[in-house]
Amino acid sequence: MFLTPETKKDKLNTTISGIVQTLGPGMITAALIFGPGSLTVTSKLGAGFGFKLLWIILFTTLFMIVFTLMSARIGLTIKPTLLQHIRERYGVMASIIVGMGIFLVTISFQAGNSIGAGIAFAELFNTRTEPWVVFFSLLAIAILFFRSFYKILEKIMIGMVSLMLLSFLVTAIISKPPVVEILQGLSPSIPKGSEILTIALVASSFSIVGAFYQAYLVREKGWGQKDIKACSRETIIGITMLGSLTLVVMICSGSVLHTQGITVNSATDMGKAIEPLFGKFTAALFMSGLFAASFSSLIGNATIGGTLLADTFNMGNQLKSKKVRLLIMLVIVFGASIAIIYGKLPLQFIVFAQGITIIVVPVMAAMIFLIANNTNVMGPLRNRPFTNLIALLGLAILVVLAVTNIKLVFLN
Repeated sequence: MFLTPETKKDKLNTTISGIVQTLGPGMITAALIFGPGSLTVTSKLGAGFGFKLLWIILFTTLFMIVFTLMSARIGLTIKPTLLQHIRERYGVMASIIVGMGIFLVTISFQAGNSIGAGIAFAELFNTRTEPWVVFFSLLAIAILFFRSFYKILEKIMIGMVSLMLLSFLVTAIISKPPVVEILQGLSPSIPKGSEILTIALVASSFSIVGAFYQAYLVREKGWGQKDIKACSRETIIGITMLGSLTLVVMICSGSVLHTQGITVNSATDMGKAIEPLFGKFTAALFMSGLFAASFSSLIGNATIGGTLLADTFNMGNQLKSKKVRLLIMLVIVFGASIAIIYGKLPLQFIVFAQGITIIVVPVMAAMIFLIANNTNVMGPLRNRPFTNLIALLGLAILVVLAVTNIKLVFLN
């Protein structure tokens, strides 16, 4: 059948409109994972080693897509929530370990998100950080009181991801990165001295906590098995955006800071470093990206912690539940309090979070994998052989990271 140019245009617009309308869970996951910690680690690696570790981002993005898709399919298929299913299949203790573990990890890193959001505006307007921490924490709490919290959350996260990508992409383009060196960075190698930061990059980009929560987000979206195509497409788009953000930040950092020999200890250092080179406009763009990364993670991280803690103790699991919203608020208040009292994330909290993560993450990944392969539970949506191959490789990497972290955190 011959299509006129007008018909083709209408069909294209309809397709794009359909994709936009399905955006949600995957974009939320991308926004909550890419926080100030991810931004700092990626900036430090780019500043210290240029483009040599770009290849890792491609692999972590692939692993993240596979595990997030598995979790999404579980969310579409099972009647209880993922934690409730774990309780029924593996026992109460297993669900408590996973649920409490996730809550403790989110609450431990919440201060970093609060500080990042505050610092971004403090740097832009040359003010103290604390008032901004209070303001954005109160704003996040206010959003909880909207009746359609999930829809508000979707719009905020899509906006934050778009702002991040635009900010970092424009900054990278202005820096005129060398294309040949970027392509060379896609060849696997681990430069000497980058090992610890490389582990941090893998851990921040390949977030099983984020993947786990996808099973809850697809239910909040109202999707079922009939929506598997839209769900899979949206998940891939969201996690690809996450990988793209990480790539762009490393390229930006490598082309600006590495070539100048500038060292960064935080994401704000990068914003300050590019101002003398490219002007206040570029620095403001970068700081806008830092704010988007911090504020989206501030809300998203608290949402994960509060929701899963409530579900662990049968207090509800939907965002419209008052108890769930109160626990989300608890995480926000805790993070803001630590940020104001200490002005930074205390070392003991970082070690504590790492210790919990070491135990919980491989267990969570293994449970997602086992449930996704259970024919009785998943039926036609169970894993395919290729998915299992990638998932097992990702699971092996998580175990190796856990063993390495045990040595670094507890045996040194």
